[in-house]
Amino acid sequence: MHGKEISENVEEYLETIYKKSLKDNMAKTTEISKDLNIAPGSVTQMLKKLEEEGYVNYYQYKGVQLTDKGFKVAISIVRKHRLIETFLYKTLGLDMEDLHEQACAMEHTLSDEAERKICQLLGYPDQCPDDHNIIPACDLNIQTCYECSKIHSIDEIPRRIENLKSLGNMTPNTTGVVKFIRGDNNKIKKLLDLGITLETEITLINSTPLNGPVKVLVFDKEIQLDKELSYNVFVELK
Repeated sequence: MHGKEISENVEEYLETIYKKSLKDNMAKTTEISKDLNIAPGSVTQMLKKLEEEGYVNYYQYKGVQLTDKGFKVAISIVRKHRLIETFLYKTLGLDMEDLHEQACAMEHTLSDEAERKICQLLGYPDQCPDDHNIIPACDLNIQTCYECSKIHSIDEIPRRIENLKSLGNMTPNTTGVVKFIRGDNNKIKKLLDLGITLETEITLINSTPLNGPVKVLVFDKEIQLDKELSYNVFVELK
């Protein structure tokens, strides 16, 4: 994880860059400026600083990309934000319109152990309630949530080195190797029945909008699976 030495301001920038770069792996300065309500000139200065610190690659007049280092920080904050929203809505019954602001206030101070316990309490959720965005995988070096449930303290679990991407967030014609499956045994069984297991090489053919099916290629065989199920398969891109 990124530790406490990173300021909330840096975390906010990296989180915003992550969200704005999901489609084409590049976030534009104007988009970041609008989202954070900060003048473009100030945003540019900050992006150059983040590049110096190794969090992003900045391309003048084009935009900015997260490095592996920046991605790890961004995905951690995004995950905590979306888990908090889910907890506030499903467990505490907070109104939908209040979720985002409250989660923003809490995401920077939530400990990794508290994050893990919330995830377990909620039954390993895959989407946040307000906009149905995918909750990223944790960075614990485990292959299933069952492994995590059997470990007493997060300090006993090493951190995953590679960055993983949800099958539901992959772009068409990209390939990855399955490294983590989220959820209970029922989800794992459904994937096993489809021939999708850990260390399986999988290629996304296409993904329909909303809750339509996802088509993938596994062992030269075309397979169709539910969109929600695809949110729980995490791969290391090749």
